Amino acid sequence: MSEKSENLHDVDEWADRIRDASSGSDVKAVRKVVNDIYRAAQDELDKERAQAEYEREE
Repeated sequence: MSEKSENLHDVDEWADRIRDASSGSDVKAVRKVVNDIYRAAQDELDKERAQAEYEREE
């Protein structure tokens, strides 16, 4: 699976989670989804930075 198609799958998964959280009134569930999105974005940025640093050192 290409990285682009993998990212599209992740978007669908996030959209489903947001839809599920927003259809209820559970504030904790919404906060968890937001926190998970933030952490996933940070992890992705960390990977990109590490790859860029590795490529600079080569």
